[in-house]
This record gives sequence, C-alpha cells and structure tokens, in this order.
Amino acid sequence: MRWALVKVCLAVTVMVVVAFAVPLGLVVKEMARDRAFSNAERRAAGLAPVLAITTDRDELDKAVATTEDGATGRLAIHVPAAEPGAEPLEIGTRRADAEELEATRSLGRASIAEVPGGFALLQPTALSSGQVAVVELFVPEGEVTNGVATAWLVLAGVGAALIVGSVAVADRLGVRMVRPAQRLAGAAHDLGEGRLGARVPEEGPPELKSAAVAFNSMADQVVQLLANERELAADLSHRLRTPLTVLRLNAASLGSGPAADQTRAAVEQLEREVDIIIRTAREAKPQTQATGPGAGCDAAEVVRERMDFWSALAEDEGRRVRVAGVERPVRIPVARPELVAALDALLGNVFRHTPEGTAFSIDLHNGDDAVIVLVSDAGPGIADPAAALARGNSGARAGSTGLGLDIVRRMAETTGGDVRIGHSVLGGAEVRVWIGLDGRRGADAGRRGHRPARRRRGGTGTRRAVDG
Repeated sequence: MRWALVKVCLAVTVMVVVAFAVPLGLVVKEMARDRAFSNAERRAAGLAPVLAITTDRDELDKAVATTEDGATGRLAIHVPAAEPGAEPLEIGTRRADAEELEATRSLGRASIAEVPGGFALLQPTALSSGQVAVVELFVPEGEVTNGVATAWLVLAGVGAALIVGSVAVADRLGVRMVRPAQRLAGAAHDLGEGRLGARVPEEGPPELKSAAVAFNSMADQVVQLLANERELAADLSHRLRTPLTVLRLNAASLGSGPAADQTRAAVEQLEREVDIIIRTAREAKPQTQATGPGAGCDAAEVVRERMDFWSALAEDEGRRVRVAGVERPVRIPVARPELVAALDALLGNVFRHTPEGTAFSIDLHNGDDAVIVLVSDAGPGIADPAAALARGNSGARAGSTGLGLDIVRRMAETTGGDVRIGHSVLGGAEVRVWIGLDGRRGADAGRRGHRPARRRRGGTGTRRAVDG
C-alpha cells in the first residue's frame, strides 16, 4: 500500500508538471522571440528620419556607421533606383533575397526572413521621392533565444523538486498509514502465539486508531478472563481446604483397619491434588505484562480506583487512610489487571493481618527510571521479611500456596523491578514495590538508591505473618 500510494502520487505530479511546465516554457520562448524582434524593429526605425531627408550614399554611410548595428555589420539599407536605368543603392551587407525585399516593399509593413545564422528584419521606409526603401537588420539566433535555456532549466528544476517533494510526502503518509497496520498485524500474531501482553499504540489514521483501540480492549478482556479463571480455580481450591481438614480429622478418628487406611489415603491424595491445582493456577500464568509503546496503564488512576474500593471497609473498621502521589498521571509498563491484582494483594494483607483501627497509607513516587508503590501500616510488622518474600517459591511446603506477595513479585520482576519489605514510619510493615520504566536499568538505578529498613530490636507486639 505504501509503494502504491507513492506511485500514484508520482504519476499525478509528473502529469501536473508536464501540463504546466511545457506550455509555460513555450510561452517563455515566444516572449523572448517577440522581445528580440521588437528591439530590432525599434533600432531599424531609427534610420527612417535620415532616409526621409536624403538618399545620398555618403550621408547614408555616415548614418549607418554611427549605429551599433552598422558598426558590427548587422545593418543594411536597400534604396531602389531613382531613375529608369539607374543602379539601386545598397549600403551594408545584404542577407535577405531580392524576392523578400520586393515582397516587403509591396506589403508596406515589416517582415522577418530566415537567413543563415539567424533572422533578417526587413523594415520598409517611405522616401521623399515616393519610393520605398528597405532597412535590413540582422538578428542572430542567440539573441532570439536569449534566456530561453535558463527558463527551461528553472522550470525543469522546479518540476523535479515538486516530484521529489511529492514522493517524499507520499512516502511519509504511506509510512504513517502502513506502520500502524503492521503493528496491529504483529500484535495480533503475538496474541495468537499466546503472548497476552501484546498491545499496540493507539495512533495513526482514525480508522486504524479505532482498530488499535478495539484490539487493546479485546486483549485486556482476554487477559481479564484468564485472570478470573485462574483466580476462580485458586479460590475454589482454597475453599476445599476447610472440608478437607474436617475429613482428615474424621479419618484420623476411624481407628485402624483397611477401610480406615483407605479413607485416610484418599483424603491425603485429595489434599495433594488440591495443592497441585493451586500451584498450577499460580505458576501456569501466561504473559500478561503489557509490551510495546503506548501499552501499560496509569498507576495513579488504578491506585485511586482501588482505594475507593477498599475505603469502605477501612471506614467500617475505623482505619485512617492516607494516599499520596496520585494527583497526576503516572504511566507504567504494566497491564491494568496485573496492577489491580498486586494492589489488592498488598491491601488485603493489611486488612487480614493487622487489627481493626490500624492506620495505613499508600504512596506513589514517580522517578526517571522507576515508579515506587509504597504500602505502609501501623501494625505489628513482619517478623521475617526474607521468609515472607520467599513464600512465592513455596515449592512443596505445606500450607503455602504463594498467592499473595508472589503476585506482586511477579508483576514487579516483569518490568525489571523487585519487592522489598521493611519497617514503615508508621511503626509497622512497609512493602516497597519497584516498577522499572526502562527494563533492568531502571530497577538497578532504583535499587542503588534504596536499602530495606532493618528490623527493630525488642519492642512490644508480635510480628505478623503475610499470606506470601
């Protein structure tokens, strides 16, 4: 499509240039010819007063010699014989034929005869005797075409510039139309290959921009559907733990015997299957990280939205909440569903593991290379931050499924960032999430400027655990 547009624009421009340049060049040529003969006719008419006074050879020789054309041998005067049998008078070099001279005398007006090297202007002039003399002025070919070659070169240059400019503009327009279509096709291919983070920038012509908006919306819905499916599988599996615990306790009270052993073995097998389902729902996570220019979400908008959701519960439990850094948009390369899941996991830990009435805050810091999401509370804190973060890799350890901080850790690591746990100024736990804006470089720059806070020694209260 790009080259087709260039070819069409090239053809149209060439036709326009030819349609205007060629007639204009012919007009310039005709104007130069008219200008040359008009000047020649004016100079030839300058001898009319002399011929009207005298036809003496000596006087006419002096008059011809005093003119510029006469001095260069380009002027001649042809005077007919005054009496029958006398010789006609000719001064200067004749270039025109005798027939052309007679035709000019009979017509009584100026004429142009083509001669070797140029043209001869024949100007009739009436004498006092009633006869007609002819003044012949030679006009070289170069004088007739003076400036025509330059005009043609200028027209050719302007035409070439117009053609090159139109091709360049058509190529840029073609690129503007083709690139969004190519990006849309590439993103569709990536989505078909299972890379669910594929997004396209919403730019270009209105039609392609609408297609990009529709594609991104479709991809977000696919990601959300898969996330809901995984969350549903994990949630249902968690819900099965309570009845499984009751079954295991009842099976333990059955005593001994083949039937009791089989029941206990079946319960243990069922517990293992539930654990497998939970880990599979967590680990078999397709790539949902937004990629490409224009992808991602506004972190400030997402934080405001989630705080509106959690503020109702905070008000019921008497918690004071502080939100900062969300006044202006903060763009991050993270898909909206991923950031929503991470914030819900962090805020859910605050509500789950701190007493009612405990204050908490969420801060958003926008840096050059990274964005920091800081969730702090005034609760008892976390006894072992390293262990809490390690629970995302729970492996085969019983009772840990990695559905809490693991979501946050995975989200941060896809941008080259990480998660740190320390102590907040409120006196409780502080979870600091680094989200890189420029891949690994942004995260490294952020980590050089931050060290996790040390755990305070002593103090009252029990350090809380986290659903890692």
